[in-house]
Amino acid sequence: MTDAQDPARTPAPKPGILDIAPYVGGKSKIDGVAEPMKLSSNENMLGAGEKAREAYANAVSGIHIYPDGRAAKLRTAVADKMGLEPERLIFGNGSDEVFALLNQTYLTPGDNIVSGQYGFLAYRISAKANQAEVKLAPEPDFKATPEALLAQVDERTRIVYVSSPSNPTGSYNTAEEIRQLHAGLPSDVILVVDEAYAEYVTESDWQTSFDLARDSENIVVTRTFSKIHGLGGLRIGYGYAPLKVAEAVDRIRLPFNVSVAGIEAAVAALGDEAHQQASRELIHTWRPRLTQAIRGFGFEVLPSAGNFVLVRFKDVDQCNAANAYLNSKGIIVRPVGGYGLPEALRITIGTDDQNRAVMDALSEFAAT
Repeated sequence: MTDAQDPARTPAPKPGILDIAPYVGGKSKIDGVAEPMKLSSNENMLGAGEKAREAYANAVSGIHIYPDGRAAKLRTAVADKMGLEPERLIFGNGSDEVFALLNQTYLTPGDNIVSGQYGFLAYRISAKANQAEVKLAPEPDFKATPEALLAQVDERTRIVYVSSPSNPTGSYNTAEEIRQLHAGLPSDVILVVDEAYAEYVTESDWQTSFDLARDSENIVVTRTFSKIHGLGGLRIGYGYAPLKVAEAVDRIRLPFNVSVAGIEAAVAALGDEAHQQASRELIHTWRPRLTQAIRGFGFEVLPSAGNFVLVRFKDVDQCNAANAYLNSKGIIVRPVGGYGLPEALRITIGTDDQNRAVMDALSEFAAT
C-alpha cells in the first residue's frame, strides 16, 4: 500500500466537526398517509400570499441570470418598510445563514457564544463549526433572562444570542429585558436578537429591537420571510447590523446567496398587508383556543408568543405515546428532545380544520 492509499491519510474534517449533532428538521411524511397534516416546522399554514406567488411565477423568465449580489431591490423594500438604513442590512439564505455568517466572521477557536438553554439550535451548530464553545444559560421557567445570560459571559464571549419570541418554548423578552441585557454586555460582544416570530406578538411589553440597534455598535436584529410571509421554501432572511459589522460580514458572504425568485417573492410579500393580517388573525384566534383546549385535556401548555404551542406531558413515555397517536391520525408535530425537552411536543398552529383535528386527537388520547 502506498502513502497515497493509506486510510490514515484520508481527508479529515477540522477538529470538532464530527462531534456536532446535525440539525434535524420537522418530519414531513408518515408511512401509509398520502397527505399528512404537517404541523412540525412552524410554517405559515396559509401558505404564501397571492402577490408573492405571482411574483415568483413571473420571475421564471429571469432565472438564467445571476441575482443582484446586493439584493438591491429587496434591500430597498425592507429598508422602506421597516424604516432602516439599507446599507446596514445583511441578507441570507434564511436568517440561519445570517447567524452562520456572524459566527464565521467573529469567532475563532476558543471563543464562545452564549444562548439560552432552549435557544435555537442553529446558533450552536455554526459556532461549533468555527471551533468555538457554546455556553448555555439555564431557563428554569423556560425563558432566557438577562441575569442568566450575563452570568455566562466571560472574556472569550464574542456573541450572545437571544430569541424573542423563542423557539421552541414560545417565551419572549420584554423591551426592558433586552435593554438590560445589552447594557450589561461589554462593548466588544455582539448581541443578536432573533425576531423570527415578531409579527405574531401581541404582548404590550414586547417591542422590536430595531430602535435599540439603530444607535448601537454591537446589536444585530434578525428577521425571516419564512414565518408570517410563508416563504420558508425560498429561504430569505436578513439582519439589521451596525455598518462595520455589515461590511465585515459582506467580505465573506457568498455573492449570490439570495435567489432571483426569492428576491421577487419577498418584495411582493412585504407589500401584501392583507396576507400578513390574515396570517396574524389565524394565530391570534387559535393560539388561545388551542392552549385552553389542550390544558383542558390535562396537559401543560406553555404561554406562547409565536405561531406554535409547546405541550408538556407528564413524562417521556406519555409524550412519545401522544406523538404516535397524533401520527396515527395523520398529524405530524415536532418532538423537541434535541432541545432538552424530551417530554414535550411543539405544535404549529394550522388552519381551522387542522387545529380542530389536533384538538380532537389529543382529546381522544387523553381519554385512553
